[in-house]
Order: sequence, then C-alpha cells, then structure tokens
Amino acid sequence: MEIDTLLNNTKEKVNLDNYWLPFTPNRQFKENPDLISNASGHYYYLEGGRKILDAISGLWCVNAGHCRTPIVDAIKKQVTELDYATAFNMSHKSVFLTANKIAELMPENLNKIFFTNSGSEAVDSSLKIAAAYFQAIGEKSKHRFIGRERGYHGVGFGGISVGGIPSNRKVFSQCLIPGVDHIRHTHIPEKNLFSKSQPHHGAELADDLERIIQLHDASNIAALIIEPIAGSTGVLIPPIGYLERVRKICDEHKILLIFDEVITGFGRTGSAFASQSFNVTPDMIVFAKGVTNGTIPMGGVAVRQDIYDSMMHGPKWLIELFHGYTYSGHPIASAAANATIDLYKSEKLFDKAKDLSPYFEKKVHSLSNSKYVVDIRNYGLMCGIELDKIKEKPGVRAYDCFKKCLEAGVLVRNAGDVIALTPPLITDEKNIDLIVDTVHDALNSI
Repeated sequence: MEIDTLLNNTKEKVNLDNYWLPFTPNRQFKENPDLISNASGHYYYLEGGRKILDAISGLWCVNAGHCRTPIVDAIKKQVTELDYATAFNMSHKSVFLTANKIAELMPENLNKIFFTNSGSEAVDSSLKIAAAYFQAIGEKSKHRFIGRERGYHGVGFGGISVGGIPSNRKVFSQCLIPGVDHIRHTHIPEKNLFSKSQPHHGAELADDLERIIQLHDASNIAALIIEPIAGSTGVLIPPIGYLERVRKICDEHKILLIFDEVITGFGRTGSAFASQSFNVTPDMIVFAKGVTNGTIPMGGVAVRQDIYDSMMHGPKWLIELFHGYTYSGHPIASAAANATIDLYKSEKLFDKAKDLSPYFEKKVHSLSNSKYVVDIRNYGLMCGIELDKIKEKPGVRAYDCFKKCLEAGVLVRNAGDVIALTPPLITDEKNIDLIVDTVHDALNSI
C-alpha cells in the first residue's frame, strides 16, 4: 500500500509494506493507517491535521508533554558539538552529569548508574549484574532468578524469561533462559474489585516467594525482579503491605530485590520512583522511558553501592564487568535526559502528579457503571479499566474502545481486555474530564 505524505516539505509516496510494526496487528493497521505527523504538549497531530489528545504519554514515557522546548534545544546543541562518543575506555562529561542527576532522584544508596538504550536492555543488564555480584562475593551457586506471573520486563530473552505474559513467551519457549521460576501475581478480583489506590487484600501473596525458596533453596537464588505496579498487564496495584513483605523475605534469604520501574519511574506515582511512594527500597531499580521524556532512547540500572564495590577488585587495568552497549550513555540521550530531569524539577511535575491523583482517581472511578466495565484500578496518574471479555474474541472489546476513542480524538492504550490511561504529568482537570468522558461514550457505542 502507498500513501501520499509530506516529507521535508516535499510530497512523496510512502510504501507501507516494508515496515513491520511492533506489538501491532500489521495487516489491519495498514488497511487504514493512523499516521502521526507532529506533536506538541498534550497533543498528537495526524496526517491531515486531526488533533489527538495523548492520554497515554506516548507509551508511558512522554511525562512532560511532547516537543518541550528545553529538551529540543538541548538535543540540538549537543548534536552540533558531539554526535557520538565511544563508551569503552572513553566517555564525555554529559553522561556523568546524567548519572549525578539520576542518582539524586533515587532512594538512598542506589547511586551507581549503568546506562543502556531501553527498558528491555536494562532488565537484562540488572540480571547480569545480580549474577556477577554473587560470583564476585564467592556465592557462585546463586544463579537462579524469580519473576512474577503477569509481569512485563521487556522483550529480551532475559526479560521474557522472568516475565509472566504467556503471549510474549509461548512462541519462544525453547529459547528462554534456564533457572527461572515465578511467584503468583497480585490480582485477586474476588476481594479487590474497584479498589482505590492500594487494595486492602493480598499482602499474604508475598509469601508465595517462600514457596519458591523452599523449592530451589535460597543458596541457589540470586534475585527477584518485579514491577512495583505491573503496567502492561492491566495496571495491577500492590496490596497494602505486599511490597514490605517481599522486601523482608528477600533480606532474610539474601536474595537481591530488583524493581522494574520503566513505567512507574519519573513521576508516574507522584514520587520520582514508586519505591519512594511505597517506602520500599530495592537493591536495584531498572529505568527507561521517562528519563528522556521519550525523546531519545535511553535506559539504565541504578545499583546499590556495595554491589558495585564488590566488583572493584583486582588489577586496575582489567575490566570489572564484561557487559555494555555501543550506545551506553550516548551524548544526545544524555543531553535529553539532563534537560528532561531539569524540566521535571523546574515545573515540579512530580508534585503536580501527586496533587492531581485524587481528582484522577475520582474521575476514572466514575466509569464504574459504564457499559462493560468489570473493574477499575488506579494509583497516581495511572489507571486500568478492565472490560468484560468476549470469550471467543479476547481483547476485541478493548481494541474497539481504543478505536472509538481515537475517532473521537483521544488516544488510550488497549492491553488485552484492559484500557490503560496514563496521561502526561502536565495534564489538568479539564483534560482528565475529556479523557474519561470519551472513554464512557466509546464504551456505550461499541
């Protein structure tokens, strides 16, 4: 299929056949493609000029809104001064500043920052760091990893191995890394339907970790990786006391706790990171997305000081960790991250998200009586609206709602039978009203 489009102020024909879209029904999309031409603030603009309110922050990442001038200007300046610098045996000052800024936002003692290019790479890096740590301290039998059912940790082989989404794993089942097990997820609708903020029931689900430890023995387990809030599988909020119990069990058995905060990081919960909102500090935090406001790919792992120190031994000319990427700490990504973090601070966007959360909660729960809605879950500026599924056609109802909302000028996220709403931190009550009203009308029209 070919379409006419304007590229560099010149009309050109674009063939849609060559591009294989990720996580998209390609054949259906290409029959009637929705192509974004530009963006600004709260909005996308489609080819032809139609304005779309972005209710999902791009893909959980454009927390400060689109095409913000300070970030754009920082990128422009950087690309004219230093386009690329090797990350091996050389570096540049901008990435050290980025590490400083991120470390300042992190919980205390998570002050060593290892840079990657995406959340998927950051997850795999955190697993390798955990394995290397126990090798370094002489506990070489601790090599197993534990994930959680319904967890999403990117699409690398490590990430889908510790992840718990069946559709992401089933085709690649023969390729998954060995030595991985999973604890139960925290979604118990029979007790927690329409919970506001943290559900009251389910802290005891953390004890499922003890079952896995008894099965494999703690002497063989390196780390547990979980999302404090599971995002891509429907916004699953941790029950009150759950994360605290997980932390306690990990401490008792000398198991590292890794929080995947690719989605929850950089203000989504009203704090810099969800670990601070829940007052539970892990041993590593995986981040990406919001670190550059989605402008340039960047990810990373924040690591506890003593984990880093355990590898800083031996001759100084030897590499301590044989791991990294060509684009680790890329100059342009670093410039984008520095400007993004400065913008978060200058506009107090984390505080704004926290202040808006009660209104957001009230509005999204007003959908509880809307057609097809069977549950609503929320925390901070994130919400999952679960729809009554069609047995023979899983996901169709949420997809139809997504399309109806798009037709009405609002972009939502359909994930299985859940509609996810994650507006940018610059949002306001007026936009929240529009988003919720659009979802309500869409549900009544499908």
